[in-house]
Amino acid sequence: MARLVLSLITVLILQSLLVTIAFEVEEFSEELLLKPLPDRKVLAHFHFENRAPPSNSHGLHHHLFPKAISQLVQKFRVKEMELSFTQGRWNHEHWGGFDPLSSMNAKPVGVELWAVFDVPQSEVDTSWKNLTHALSGLFCASINFLESSASYAAPTWGFGVNSDKLRYGSLPREAVCTENLTPWLKLLPCRDKDGISALMNRPSVYRGFYHSQRLHLSTVESGEEGLGSGIKLEQTLTVVLKPDTISGAENMQPSWSLSTLFGRNVVGRCVLAKSSNVYLQLEGLPSDERKNLDPEMEAEKLWKNAEFELSLKPDRILQEINSFLYMFDIDKSSDREPFDLGLTWKLPSKWSCQQAPLHSSRFLMGSGNERGAIAILLKATESQEKVSGEDLTNGRCTIKANIFQIFPWYVKVYYHTLQIFVDQQEKTGSEVLKKINVSPSTDKVSSGMMEMMLELPCEVKSAAIYIEYDKGFLHIDEYPPDANQGFDIPSALISFPNHHASLDFNEELSKSPILSKFKEKSLVRSYTEVLLVPLTTPDFSMPYNVITITCTVFALYFGSLLNVLRRRIGEEERFLKSQAGKKTGKLKQLLLRLKAKITGKPVEEAPSSSSTEPPEARSSFLSSKLLFKIILVAGAAAAWQYFSTDK
Repeated sequence: MARLVLSLITVLILQSLLVTIAFEVEEFSEELLLKPLPDRKVLAHFHFENRAPPSNSHGLHHHLFPKAISQLVQKFRVKEMELSFTQGRWNHEHWGGFDPLSSMNAKPVGVELWAVFDVPQSEVDTSWKNLTHALSGLFCASINFLESSASYAAPTWGFGVNSDKLRYGSLPREAVCTENLTPWLKLLPCRDKDGISALMNRPSVYRGFYHSQRLHLSTVESGEEGLGSGIKLEQTLTVVLKPDTISGAENMQPSWSLSTLFGRNVVGRCVLAKSSNVYLQLEGLPSDERKNLDPEMEAEKLWKNAEFELSLKPDRILQEINSFLYMFDIDKSSDREPFDLGLTWKLPSKWSCQQAPLHSSRFLMGSGNERGAIAILLKATESQEKVSGEDLTNGRCTIKANIFQIFPWYVKVYYHTLQIFVDQQEKTGSEVLKKINVSPSTDKVSSGMMEMMLELPCEVKSAAIYIEYDKGFLHIDEYPPDANQGFDIPSALISFPNHHASLDFNEELSKSPILSKFKEKSLVRSYTEVLLVPLTTPDFSMPYNVITITCTVFALYFGSLLNVLRRRIGEEERFLKSQAGKKTGKLKQLLLRLKAKITGKPVEEAPSSSSTEPPEARSSFLSSKLLFKIILVAGAAAAWQYFSTDK
């Protein structure tokens, strides 16, 4: 018996140790990347990563990982998902288009959601609808509008994520506000109370030129029996701010600090975070002759020189091909000595960001409320010759570009009108178009989708895609409250399958999640503008006018009818007598009153003309008058009904 009790105690101790180890495996890290931009703005990129280890079916308790996300993955069997809330449009010309940051975090306006499910094909749509409702309640947004089959699509290869169980949806008109940021911050262990997330001051974030909060989760298979899959959750917030400091010199970059950008300081790291670092990336710095310098003098010159100066000494300096990365550890910061990194420019500086091989834009053509056309324009950038990744096909250099586009059902696209122009010359489909997938829309049932792959020569200057469409008619209940503003067509996605962006550092930094993410090769992609299509809208005030006029006519009709039916004959006679008495002369009335006072008798009223008539004549006259009024009112109502129905 003692041995049995001892074995049970040993098993319980081992289980507690395993639970403790499982808790310790959960990792959370917080990082911030700051980057001055060529157009005198500053990019702030917050990156939070939370990992949940693989567990069995009973191990659903988490120490750091948000339980709401874990339940979401397990209930709907989500294999991979990404949700973004964006306000503003990413400026690829000045903020970069060929780097991991822009490729992964430059999102379209509004809400974008895509998910890959690990369920049978017949259950994918049901899982998608349930997921949209769950996310709508979790983030206080209208994501549930994507549940309709007319609001989402199922891309196969044009989106970049190849899977037959992928669903994609977008809400361009969704407004992004602090109600969406607060639930997003609640998923962090320290929320916005401590650590780097304390810098997220709401007025500072939402006064920026661009801000995008993104949530990306993916499952990690354990490979062992009895253990489920682990979950990796990435939360990023990308903000483009303009410093308040005004520089007088031309091409002089404004000086800034964390306190001036966000109105707050970092007083310490989140106690639950494994790592908490701040990075500053500077591009376009001149490569001085550092071969003859000592390493200490070189490091000193890289953060305090004649061109700029940092307020804090970096812990490490990493060099990339086109930029320098300054690394700061905020573990030493406290309430007495808060971490307030600042950058002061001393000399004018000018540089340019590396761009994608082709710059994309989209616009509408045509006029009127019946027909129109959509055009997508691809223009070569200055960095096209410097970008590697061209493909040699049949001995010639080519650039491949994938275009993914969703059309709402009320925009009826004629795919046979597709025309492609290269350097203002029309090309046939076999010359440029190598692959295309078209899914026509169905009225009020499903949206249209187009996936196409273009193969353009490397020396191309411009390419244009032109396609015509007709505008449909909606039911009055399907119009939004601001229907006269127009209807949105979601952004088109342009990706380059042979071009990948990455940051290659000389030193290995496997402990930094953000740098490890940037070191991976990410597909170069960009989103176009959101198109605003004006549709024929009815006069929404007409029903109100018709109801008002109809109610007025009925009120007059029934009011007059009830007035005639409820009027009494005796009151009519007294009214006629009083009217006849008023018609007698004033002098005669005065004499009668005087005589009545002298004799003491009451005043005798003059007989009226109506009193001389017999009662039968008076009643027949009143009945005929009543009948005439009824017929007159009924005829007016019938005429009004006839003419209003005829119109």
